Amino acid sequence: MKDVQDLELHFASDTEARPADTPASPIPDADGPLLDAYSRAVTGAVERIAASVVHIQVEGELPSRGRRPANETQIRGGSGFVFTPDGFVLTNTHVVEHARRLEVVLPDGHRVTASPVGEDPATDLAVVRLDAAQLTPAAVLGDSSRLKVGQIAIAIGSPFGYQTTVTAGVVSALGRSLRTRSGRLVDDVIQTDAPLNPGNSGGPLVDSNGVVIGVNTAMIGAAQGICFAIGVNTAVFVASRLIRDGRVTRSYIGVAGQNTPISRRFVRFHQLDRSSGIRVASVEPKSPAAHAGLEEGDIVVAFDGISVGGIDDLHRLLTDTRVGHRSEIVLLRRTEKLALPIVPEAYAARDE
Repeated sequence: MKDVQDLELHFASDTEARPADTPASPIPDADGPLLDAYSRAVTGAVERIAASVVHIQVEGELPSRGRRPANETQIRGGSGFVFTPDGFVLTNTHVVEHARRLEVVLPDGHRVTASPVGEDPATDLAVVRLDAAQLTPAAVLGDSSRLKVGQIAIAIGSPFGYQTTVTAGVVSALGRSLRTRSGRLVDDVIQTDAPLNPGNSGGPLVDSNGVVIGVNTAMIGAAQGICFAIGVNTAVFVASRLIRDGRVTRSYIGVAGQNTPISRRFVRFHQLDRSSGIRVASVEPKSPAAHAGLEEGDIVVAFDGISVGGIDDLHRLLTDTRVGHRSEIVLLRRTEKLALPIVPEAYAARDE
């Protein structure tokens, strides 16, 4: 006990002996400038996108599910963002489906009614239009094919009705597949750890410049930091069709795939136009791809004479005009380059 007391007195004596005007040595903060730069990136991105993000309030009927009675009226909410100067708003299908009345709350608190333009359950994307003159600026849309794993990803929306809520993280992975409520697999989905909650659906996922890179659509409730967004390239293609036709009609071949790079040696040897393709992850039984002989691990590089560098390229080619028409799909299988005949089917007909 005496030794301990002596030790305590020694420390006290050292403290007292130090002149009062001698400053304590500062602890260096090596991450300080880095944290400041990160904060500036996030706040700058939010300043650029926040004025385009809206809260969508929906009054409508939901189909019966479990103990819920059929045609139960429910008021629910979600997020969206204005993406054209004339007031078109991009959101999720599951936010606005079965809507009888749509009301959009703008960032400044103004409420305006909105009209449905079209829905695409296959990608869980929908477009509505503000029934008013332009009241909010349009978001800037980026290019999801240029994303890199690890870059900053910022989500903004109205979780649980708390409008203009911001969360930040990184792009956790690219090229994921996500099954929508329609049962269709959406490929080339962005995985992020920017936290999402109910009500974030339909809001934008943006990069550090405030440019939209995706549409927030889903999360895994039992997990931590596993959330998903539909890539903006897919969203732009779908939205343009919804504005033009009110729906998206597409053909179907029956593969799930992921974008994959192709080595320069194979590109040169097979004289390919692209250095990337689509690696087949699975082939649905009795599908056009199964009948054509596609196998798991094949890398699709062209369809009907047109090079494809990724999932979005193939989706753009699988339009309604190719239903029932004999086409050719080119792929790499191990070291060989093969051209196989394939006849796409109508995707809507398969859903029935």
